[in-house]
Amino acid sequence: MNALHRRTFLKQAGLSAATLPFITGLPSLGLAAPARPRQRLVFMFSPNGTIPAAYWPDATGTDFQLKEIMTPLAAFKDRMLVLNGVHNKVRGDGDSHMRGMSCLLTGIELFPGNIMGGGGAPAGWASGISIDQEIKNYLQSKDDTRTRFGSLEFGVGVTDRADPWTRMSYAGANKPIAPISDPYQMYEKLYGQMKDKENLQSVLDTVKGDLQKVGKLISAQDRRLLEEHQALVRQMEKEIATAKDQKLRTAPPALGEGVADQNDNLPRLSRMQIDLLVNSFVNDMARVATLQFTKSVGGARMNWLDIKEGHHALSHEDKDEAVAAKLVKINQWFAGELAYLVQKLASTPEPGGEGMMLDNTLIVWTNELGRGSSHTLDNIPFLLVGGAPGFSMGRSLKLDKVAHNRLHLALAHAMGHRLETFGKASLCEGGPLKLTAA
Repeated sequence: MNALHRRTFLKQAGLSAATLPFITGLPSLGLAAPARPRQRLVFMFSPNGTIPAAYWPDATGTDFQLKEIMTPLAAFKDRMLVLNGVHNKVRGDGDSHMRGMSCLLTGIELFPGNIMGGGGAPAGWASGISIDQEIKNYLQSKDDTRTRFGSLEFGVGVTDRADPWTRMSYAGANKPIAPISDPYQMYEKLYGQMKDKENLQSVLDTVKGDLQKVGKLISAQDRRLLEEHQALVRQMEKEIATAKDQKLRTAPPALGEGVADQNDNLPRLSRMQIDLLVNSFVNDMARVATLQFTKSVGGARMNWLDIKEGHHALSHEDKDEAVAAKLVKINQWFAGELAYLVQKLASTPEPGGEGMMLDNTLIVWTNELGRGSSHTLDNIPFLLVGGAPGFSMGRSLKLDKVAHNRLHLALAHAMGHRLETFGKASLCEGGPLKLTAA
């Protein structure tokens, strides 16, 4: 339903506009787009490559075993698609970290520029749109898939510095999109009711009377969805209100490459952001999202894992057995955060539809490098979890050095966008990857 009809409904029901974020996704009110199911897509990023021996399954097909890094996802093995042999073949300006990050979702070269990379390799921003934004624009162009935001860009510990190492989403050539790392800012974007952290005005107190009216107009299932939504919002308000009192275990490290101001709070911030991401999907505020953990060359120190060295510095020494064990632990933590997101989607009923939200949500966990010590752009880790049309899950595949542009084409097709090429056209030869079972 378009904005005009929504305003008419609010007026006739005697409700304020502040209630819309709570009620738009409730099927029995008819305010959401009628198309079912709602297909959704999430890109999750973690940096500095992986440890291949602890990541890639030995076997292909359905009879594969998870290696150590992916053990937190064991409960969802039958919902996973492990893609080995996907290469980022984009070359040109910039170092591997720069191209690994800013070409990851764009699949096209960086512009020449004066941002100096490693080894004296300068570059500028990406020269094209990223696949998340391409799909977002397609969905927003159609009445039955248009949502309030289209896409949402979440960050966890992303530095405020803007450069090709910190941006993977692009609205177009030379148009990087900054992820929002502060849950307070994301909450404010979604609900728009708060003045500041110190003087938090509860959204729920503002719309309490209106939501009581709505409760009389909706089905029992929708009332449960509304109650769960309110409970999450109340919990988020408590989290935000107390965040300023949270004490760091250690002072944030002063690193030249930059780290988040609240390094030791990354686990807490991650869960807050994931809760908000799922909540935005439940209420159909967006159908595309990115979840970016730190950045390329990310130097977070995982003190909560009892690892004192910076992540990026460790990745350069990943052939050392003791260092590799720490990197496995770090990547296993990222897998655990992914598992938290997957579990929330798997346990949340599809609003207005059948099954659970994970059935209609495809999550792509990826990285800017294949391995940190070699800075290779070959064998980029791509792990898909969830469900989407044309994807047969529960498998491990070994592909023959395919360009990641072809995976992006397959993702676009799964979302209904029948692109013929994306990014650098010459890297799309062969068309979208065929990921259905033989």
